[in-house]
Amino acid sequence: MEDWNEPQLVLAVHRASSLTGAAKALDIDHSTAFRRLNALEARLGVRLFERLPGGAYQATPAGERMAAAAERMEDEALAVERDIAGRDHRPSGRLRITSSETLAYRKLTSHLAAFRRTHPGIVVELMVDNRVLNLSRREADIALRPMRPKEGDLWGRKLADIAWTVYGAIGYFKERGGAVSSEDLGRHALIGWEETATGIMAADWLNRTVPGDAFVYRTNSLVNQFIAAKAGIGLALLPCYLGDEDRDLARALPDPVPDLVGELWIVTHADLKKTARVRAFFDIVGDGLAREHSLFDGRGRSRAARFES
Repeated sequence: MEDWNEPQLVLAVHRASSLTGAAKALDIDHSTAFRRLNALEARLGVRLFERLPGGAYQATPAGERMAAAAERMEDEALAVERDIAGRDHRPSGRLRITSSETLAYRKLTSHLAAFRRTHPGIVVELMVDNRVLNLSRREADIALRPMRPKEGDLWGRKLADIAWTVYGAIGYFKERGGAVSSEDLGRHALIGWEETATGIMAADWLNRTVPGDAFVYRTNSLVNQFIAAKAGIGLALLPCYLGDEDRDLARALPDPVPDLVGELWIVTHADLKKTARVRAFFDIVGDGLAREHSLFDGRGRSRAARFES
């Protein structure tokens, strides 16, 4: 094939199982993707995808073969790109960072400001996304993740443990009074995730610990849960680095929940670890976050004493 756009389109449709998703991934409109795919199938004289009810696209054997070849081409192109980027010793250029919503909201931005003061030639692009982005495909250069990386081609280090506990507004405790324990959380108004949320450790713990009718407010945004707790709607299970520094909140449970201890990691692709701007970010932002480990692990409780009526 002479045009890389053709196998790239086939790969995108195969990954998304839809033309709409492929068009979005390639940043083209749906009609362009539709026209290109039809033209490619007509030129090859073979059907690459079966069109299924509901707009789904399922690859035929020919489509699967072309998608596999396109993925190999993509992997090679990305490897060359990472190799070239890994040899860049200039403290300049663009650096794409991915972080969770809560970390970006509470702690990361001040460290990014320090990084920018030291390296004004580096443009930071922050993607606030709770998904685990693919660093091999250069969806980001550096990831701050609440988990140990499993991919063998990644390189990084642990910055801190992350502790969680239950918080409520000072006004909520003054109004409701009484001690709170994990056993009697169910008699309080609770803030939680959407009922359909699965695979979220904190949400699963809440669902095991309290009855469903205790939840008075649900949202898929942890930052919004934090804001709802500040507004006095109810108690919220939050990471300690989010709740402990807020003067309007107090811990409902005095200690972190043992079952919910996680980790904060800073990670990049092994091919990029010697890049000057990546090293600089690890040194300034990574080290800065690591110095705040007592806040992350729930031991820095200057404003987080349990509320006493």
